[in-house]
Amino acid sequence: MDSILDYLKIKPSPQSIDYVENKKQFHLYTLLTEQRHPKTWTLSSVIREDTREGLRMLLAVDEDISDMIDKFSGDLMHAEKAVNAIHRAIKEKRKIYFYGCGSTGRLAKMMESTLWRPFWRKMKRSAFWGKLSVNIPDDIEERLIGEMTGADRALISSLEGFEDLQLIGRLQLNDRGIERGDVVFCVTEGGETSSVIGTILTALDQYGKQDEKSAAEASGNLFFVYNNPDSLLLPFERSRIVLQNPGITKLNLTTGPQAITGSTRMQATTSEIFVLGSILEEALYRVMREYLSAEELSQTGFEPGTDLYKRLTSFKDVKISVDDTIDSLREFTDSETETYVKKRFSIYFAGDALITVFTDSTERSPTFRLYPLDTVNADARRSWIQVWTESRDIKDAWQALLGRGFRGLEEPFYKPFFEEEIDDPYLKNVALKSLANAGNDQERFYDLSFSESNITRYTIHPDDIGVIVCVDDEHAQPEGPGSGFRKFAEYFKKKGAKVTVITVNGSKGALSEKPMADEGAVNIDLPVFPDPIGLRKQIALKMLLNTHSTGVMAKLGRVIGNTMTTVNPSNLKLIGRATYLIMSHVNDTISGRHWTDRHGVFRNLTFGEVNAVLYDSIDYVSGNNPGQTAEVPLSIIRILEALKKRDFFSWEGAQNILDCQGLDAFLTEHNPTLSSAPPSEQSPHQ
Repeated sequence: MDSILDYLKIKPSPQSIDYVENKKQFHLYTLLTEQRHPKTWTLSSVIREDTREGLRMLLAVDEDISDMIDKFSGDLMHAEKAVNAIHRAIKEKRKIYFYGCGSTGRLAKMMESTLWRPFWRKMKRSAFWGKLSVNIPDDIEERLIGEMTGADRALISSLEGFEDLQLIGRLQLNDRGIERGDVVFCVTEGGETSSVIGTILTALDQYGKQDEKSAAEASGNLFFVYNNPDSLLLPFERSRIVLQNPGITKLNLTTGPQAITGSTRMQATTSEIFVLGSILEEALYRVMREYLSAEELSQTGFEPGTDLYKRLTSFKDVKISVDDTIDSLREFTDSETETYVKKRFSIYFAGDALITVFTDSTERSPTFRLYPLDTVNADARRSWIQVWTESRDIKDAWQALLGRGFRGLEEPFYKPFFEEEIDDPYLKNVALKSLANAGNDQERFYDLSFSESNITRYTIHPDDIGVIVCVDDEHAQPEGPGSGFRKFAEYFKKKGAKVTVITVNGSKGALSEKPMADEGAVNIDLPVFPDPIGLRKQIALKMLLNTHSTGVMAKLGRVIGNTMTTVNPSNLKLIGRATYLIMSHVNDTISGRHWTDRHGVFRNLTFGEVNAVLYDSIDYVSGNNPGQTAEVPLSIIRILEALKKRDFFSWEGAQNILDCQGLDAFLTEHNPTLSSAPPSEQSPHQ
């Protein structure tokens, strides 16, 4: 029987051969986070017919977080060790370093810029700072560092090649001045990200000889946080080195498959933010109670008697509050979907929720293969979404987002190490190209300000949508910081465009006043629970926005079943994911009765064959610049058409089918089971 490669006249490229034979440590499709979740199996077909039911399916998967927290809260030994580490770091004037990559890197930024810095600024404005300042250093805001692979530029979009390097984790740790005795949290959804592992191993090396004493000291300061069962990670050498080392404390937060297969920005990162945020909150409480009375603690947002267990288990009520928005959320999801169907744009406006909003918007790009955020010198608007905040200019907007100035990777420090220590020629070339786009100069290319320059740059059309996101009553001030919300709403109204408002209210009930909204409002009312650093408000917003943006993309055909078939194979992990997605959809189709009755029997394709096709598609896409066309849909269509014909089928032919029919309709035609219930209602990890 002929090979699919014979039909397609493809000879595996050297890169593909190297990936299949030598990069097995990045073939991660066995991980639980890469499996399909039974609750969302038919999401794409359901949400097209019934938006509310599709959103309900997505929200239902967050129940896995509640289940994980229940289990995690049953033994808080390791979590308590983390609380004690942060508490000790504050008292001893040490640094606290959160490091992640991609979604977990944005988690690190949130820990610093949304939870930590605003809290201490609030304390410095309070009547209690006089009592606190005797024991708390004046530069306390600077002592928690949230860093991601590629630094602040990576907030916009991924920097190719960096994630695959343990080297960059080591360099960033040293560049930020992290030393022995500082507290380090390295966070990776999958548990296998090379840059994150490089960070934790470098921090461990600072403790010298690996004896019982140094291991005990290290484990009190070094924490590795991840979301896959150890049994699935141990076959990967880089993960095994971490998991089996007694000098590193492990926090395993496994929730199961994601609502969208492999989209760890959802349940995995939500669980990590909430657990780590609760640990941070508890550590702050233990510091504050040493200097403030019970009444004073209450005035700062803490409630005496609230312990780590209660903080963690409050997640269930947060989830219920998000679930209760489903009817208004449906209207919002339909409205934004309609905007993009009409080939128009959205602009989100936020203040206190800026990082949460910004993160959801930028993560849409790699997950669903959208254009990344436009630069200020772009000749035309391509990004579907922009995010603005009230600020004078670019620099002021970055300060609003980060709570500090923009911080990139300085080429003179990193480049010599890249040139000398990266052995793989392909990785070295890609990493050096990314490094050139990761410096402090990148700040000036991205403007998040609601300013005259942006108003001039972006013409608002009646079919555009403006989305205002408010925390508590921040929008209600007629002058000052809150006035920007009203000005933004009035600006969109004046242009005849739609305005939608999202509000999240903590312990205050319904807001007395809302900005103008034409397309309804989505209001999250949280139950009364102490939320001194705003953790629960931000988590509620994150869950709602993740559900909404995923729902929009599913309605637009950028999800098939519950798989993100538009994934961008931009690093070794995503190349493996893309290969597996193609292989799964093709083999599932050709093994079905519908196919065999019409086209006969063909053996299942191997990982190596599919990877060769994927690499060929990467060359085709890069050479023909077909916009947002993804390699995965093209590969699936080309393979299946060639198998039908038992003959050659071109990339151009696949492109034409994709443009005219779309992958969802094409696959459903050849595999009607895609719109049926999953083979088993039992989750793959059970």
